[in-house]
Amino acid sequence: MRDMTSDKMGAAGKRGVVIGLTGGIASGKSTVAAMFAELGAVIVSADAIAREVVEPGEPALEEIRAAFGQEVFFPDGRLDRRRLGEIVFADPERRRELEAILHPRIRARMRQRIEAAVKDGRHVVAEIPLLFESQASRALVDVTVVVYADRDQQLARLMCRDGLTREQAEARLSAQLPLEEKARMADYVIDNRRDLARTREQVRRVWEELTRGENHRPDRSRQQEGRHG
Repeated sequence: MRDMTSDKMGAAGKRGVVIGLTGGIASGKSTVAAMFAELGAVIVSADAIAREVVEPGEPALEEIRAAFGQEVFFPDGRLDRRRLGEIVFADPERRRELEAILHPRIRARMRQRIEAAVKDGRHVVAEIPLLFESQASRALVDVTVVVYADRDQQLARLMCRDGLTREQAEARLSAQLPLEEKARMADYVIDNRRDLARTREQVRRVWEELTRGENHRPDRSRQQEGRHG
């Protein structure tokens, strides 16, 4: 964790805090990010940037074509993300190959956007699905927040949202660290297993604690409440 008391905060102490938001697939990260945005956070989404870096004309697109072939492209030249996902989630080696193409570019853009916001004192929520799986991504943030849901909830949401079979959804969940493990490593856990009002209240409490001007350090006595809710 970066030391928020360092001189990087500036003499006036106005540098914003960077909240790393993560969780499992379909645990509700985007819902929680939207709640933080309502409270004033600048949202920097790794998933949104991942879509940007494979737009037509981007260098990553041609690297993907060279690595995976024409089968992962539509006839008009756009990336067939669904087909690419089927390949990489079925083969860890191919997934690492894709990550080597995309992740450095995603992190570079995230870093630029985060720094532009926090230097002016704005607080940022960096939504990063693989936050704990990557030390380089972890270095971008000051504190970590995990959005927690039960595995059955994740599977149901993922199959409904993306039109996946249970086997495909299981493969995507298995490609990431177990959500319980992420929760153990987090500074805060948002319990998203119940109604949205309860989730929103937890988001509000975390936001108020991290932005109240007391060095942005987590209150360990209140962290990880979601796993006990």
